[in-house]
Amino acid sequence: MAINLRRIRHVKKMTQEELADSAGLSVRYIGAIERADVSASVTVLGRIAEALGVEATDLIKRTAVHPHRAR
Repeated sequence: MAINLRRIRHVKKMTQEELADSAGLSVRYIGAIERADVSASVTVLGRIAEALGVEATDLIKRTAVHPHRAR
């Protein structure tokens, strides 16, 4: 989730502060989630997804960190 959250937030051009304000969470908590220091509850996941304008599943789906390239 940490990778997806950071990626989506950057795509949406939102700062951690803007996301935290929109989701009703603290900036420190958003930062901790992005660093994978803490896990978000389902409720918090929903609030973050809503603030970002995405589906909650977009935040938790697996993404390839280092995709293999066909040669």
